[in-house]
Amino acid sequence: MASAQGSRPRLRTKIDRSSPLPFYVQLRSALEQHIERGGWRPGDRIPGEEELCRMFEVSRTVVRQALNEMAYAGLLARQKGRGTFVAQPKLSSRGLVQSLDGFYKDMADRGLRVVNQVLEQAMLPAEPRVARYLQLEAMAPVIKIVRLRLIEGEPIALVTAFLPYDLCRELIGADLTQQSLYAFLEDTCGLTVASGRRRLEAVGANDQEAKLLKVAAGSPLVLLESVSYLSDGTPLEYFKGSFRSRFEVEIVGLAGETGEAEWPA
Repeated sequence: MASAQGSRPRLRTKIDRSSPLPFYVQLRSALEQHIERGGWRPGDRIPGEEELCRMFEVSRTVVRQALNEMAYAGLLARQKGRGTFVAQPKLSSRGLVQSLDGFYKDMADRGLRVVNQVLEQAMLPAEPRVARYLQLEAMAPVIKIVRLRLIEGEPIALVTAFLPYDLCRELIGADLTQQSLYAFLEDTCGLTVASGRRRLEAVGANDQEAKLLKVAAGSPLVLLESVSYLSDGTPLEYFKGSFRSRFEVEIVGLAGETGEAEWPA
């Protein structure tokens, strides 16, 4: 269990045995309130099942049901061999799935501090997969940018973007640590993303992702792949990113839908 820090509130462990509410509901409520009051913070390990049984004087069945429901709701995260931890806050992002604003602007507009650690920024020949997505000749020059993205100091995503060098040569020397890639493309290169195709997939963290995102190897991540286009249909960016956070997606009506486009094979 994480040790007490500063003036964090104490966990209230009283179960009202005369209440009509089931014990597991009361236990869950007590644990949730403790998190809401700041008694446990994202990343803190909570007491184990046996200790919670002792603290609340309830059975392991009660404890397991309460923890299972909290894990299902995304409030807790279990790590095999390590214990149960308070989950990172859910990020609600329209920018990733249905908006062309991009992740940086979406998070910044919500008042969150976004920082990019640029791990690689170089020109290189396009590998076949990238050339196909960007509709380039084999070995055509592209700019590759690898960034570790942090929200409020916490690593959230490891992202890699490829862009045609001939379209945005200025990008090779750009400082992207605290600015949006899309904003730079529009303001400096005169290039505006007009449309895109995005695909989500659940994957397990590889060793590099686990180290940079501070998760255990094999932990579930959300893999997002995207191809963005200019208004004339020219591909501008192929992007793939592994995200640690869970996502809450706002669903909008289909009145403005223009039809299905094929994801590159």
